[in-house]
Amino acid sequence: MHKKIKALKTIDDFYNELDIFVKKLHEIHRQRLSCKYGCSSCCMDDITVFEIEAENIKSNYKYLLKSGKPYPEGKCAFLDEKEGCRIYEHRPYVCRTQGLPLRWIDYGDNDEFVEMRDICSLNEKRINLEELKEDECWNIGPFEKKMAELQQALSCGQEMKRAALRSLFIKKD
Repeated sequence: MHKKIKALKTIDDFYNELDIFVKKLHEIHRQRLSCKYGCSSCCMDDITVFEIEAENIKSNYKYLLKSGKPYPEGKCAFLDEKEGCRIYEHRPYVCRTQGLPLRWIDYGDNDEFVEMRDICSLNEKRINLEELKEDECWNIGPFEKKMAELQQALSCGQEMKRAALRSLFIKKD
């Protein structure tokens, strides 16, 4: 049990560090981003999170998971009736970076590295991704690596499991 408590403290520290970087990008793109309360176009039903994030949600939302109803299928189970997030304070990593201009390195046609960029379709009309500097994008990789390391520490080297957000609700008979 002690290991689980330590892991949950570590995920809080991770989210705090992550939020500092995300806040900087939100400031840079404040006038361009359409994201606001009730915007749920990226809140998909099939999102999965690392086990450590699922445990964090379970720990902080016991009553909701036991007594509440998930949002109808098709969108994230944690949306409320106005399509706002019921777990916003403890939302997973992927939810914290949604809407921002994303940047990552991938393999191109000739096995060469190619820079890729993307953004939420609601924000793409307001941002020319190609004109943005590297540090004006969310660089995918460093924080994902940290998240994988946290998960690996929790799972003691076993397979890194993921959980569908909807599956966290306790089924009622």
